Amino acid sequence: MKIKTSYFIIGAIILLAVSTFLVIVLLITLNKTNTQSFDFAQDKQQTSTSTEKTSTQLNSKTGNKKLIFIHHSTGENWLADDNGGLGKALMDEGYFVSDTNYSWGPDAVGDTTDIGHWWLWFRGPDSSTYLGALYHESEQNSSYSRLDKDSGGENEIIMFKSCFPNSALKGNPKDPILNIENNLLRGESADSKYHTVANAKGIYNDLLEYFETKQDKLFIVVTAPPLSDPTYASNARAFNNWLVNDWLDNYDYDNVAVFDFYSILTGGKNNNTLAYPSDDDHPSREGNKLATTAFLSFLNSAYENWVQS
Repeated sequence: MKIKTSYFIIGAIILLAVSTFLVIVLLITLNKTNTQSFDFAQDKQQTSTSTEKTSTQLNSKTGNKKLIFIHHSTGENWLADDNGGLGKALMDEGYFVSDTNYSWGPDAVGDTTDIGHWWLWFRGPDSSTYLGALYHESEQNSSYSRLDKDSGGENEIIMFKSCFPNSALKGNPKDPILNIENNLLRGESADSKYHTVANAKGIYNDLLEYFETKQDKLFIVVTAPPLSDPTYASNARAFNNWLVNDWLDNYDYDNVAVFDFYSILTGGKNNNTLAYPSDDDHPSREGNKLATTAFLSFLNSAYENWVQS
């Protein structure tokens, strides 16, 4: 009798152990399934968010072909119907063009278009105020033909150019580029002793930090026109070659492009001074006309690449 009782007890213990083991296996399986389901739900949510972000970025490009040009007197001549004819040419291509000029905008920021000033526009402490006004500007501040009807929305093409004094770049083209915190050209004019090749490069490098965040805008950088004075001409050539050929090497987006106004107005890369002079260092009508023809094909290509990116 004792033997049978012992067998019964042993059997009960084995049954209990097996049952416990099966329960543990079942709990582990259920937990794993729930974890996988949660992970899948997270992945699905992340994919959805990513898709939504991509869709938002693409949808933000309205294709309204609204362009605003930040410039001074050289740009004014380039736009004018009786000079460079750029305004009318852009109108014929379907672009709705506005512009800034001297005294434009908050704090009359339109007065400041030198290379060091671009830091104020795009990176400085009041940049959000300046850019908010710029993106919503739809008026003319110089004379040129343009489309009668505003296509609506913000300006999507931001075109900006410094004037010829900016070609008087000091320093050595091989000088190291300082980080923006140590760049004393920030906010300074072309008359500054800090207006050097290296500092100008540093300003433009820092602008990319902002441009990268604004994929809904196409930024068109126009190189400054050349001077007749050859004193700093080789520096101007070195800087503009860098800006056109090297500046965007490590930039992964299609919303920034550089138009080589400088090379057109020097008559090519074998000359570093103004080949189309007027009574002073403002480019002549002939030079501006040549630039207009070249700019149209350049802009159309840059715009198409950006819209499709």
